[in-house]
Amino acid sequence: MQPGRESQTAVMVCMARAIAHGRTTAGGFADPTALALLPEQARQRVERFRAGPPKKLRARFAYEFLDRRSKMMVARTVAIDQAVRAAACPQVVILGAGLDGRAWRMPELRDVTVFEVDHPDSQRVKQARVSALPPVARDIRFVPVDFTRDRLDDALAAAGHDPARPTTWIWEGVVMYLELPDIEATLTVIARRSAPRSGLVVAYLRPALMSWVVGFIVRRAGEPFRSALTPDQMRALLAKYGFTVTRDETLPAIGARLSAELARVTRPMKHMHVVTADRA
Repeated sequence: MQPGRESQTAVMVCMARAIAHGRTTAGGFADPTALALLPEQARQRVERFRAGPPKKLRARFAYEFLDRRSKMMVARTVAIDQAVRAAACPQVVILGAGLDGRAWRMPELRDVTVFEVDHPDSQRVKQARVSALPPVARDIRFVPVDFTRDRLDDALAAAGHDPARPTTWIWEGVVMYLELPDIEATLTVIARRSAPRSGLVVAYLRPALMSWVVGFIVRRAGEPFRSALTPDQMRALLAKYGFTVTRDETLPAIGARLSAELARVTRPMKHMHVVTADRA
């Protein structure tokens, strides 16, 4: 992230959800919050996309890229939403919340306290935009954390997170941007603050050529990939911190159980995984 700016990958992810909203019914996907959470320039790009495919070749390439990315985000979003519903914990912590809209769109969170953890710069712009959205969660608490100077454990405690109550932890678009020691430092906090029956949902990348290709794209946004783990490595890592993997799916596997269209579009994305784990 560049100082004073929200994460640009968070903007790209939110754009994909905004494009997909109303254009697919796969898995019951809908995100009416996404467009409102975007900065003006990104909203304009979404509106241009919705106007239809352009004629110029270069613009058409960008259009097709956004279309594929939007379908990829449908699969990832639905998989994580399903895990959150199944866990039904009284607390949800979203690590690297970015422009996530779950606390404003998921009725299953109406009795849940949601803790949004992110860099202060990203949270500042997000809070200004969500002021126009009616919250769905019972309580939404913003937890600003600058990892260069703040401790996640202390920040969550100050925000009122209760380690004696089960928590669903969402770690959606973050792990691939962290070195392994930083991943383990966060897992240490998660383990310390996870009561029995807590759950953890992590989106991660497996080592593959496509991971390198996508990494080249996000590196240009100033946010390079720093880790890739095999499913066995992820399983062992989570077990080290007291979590047992209950499901680890590639994006194509998720897409295949949602719709034929998503199965086709996500087929090349076997390097993308969503893993769900439980605290016994």
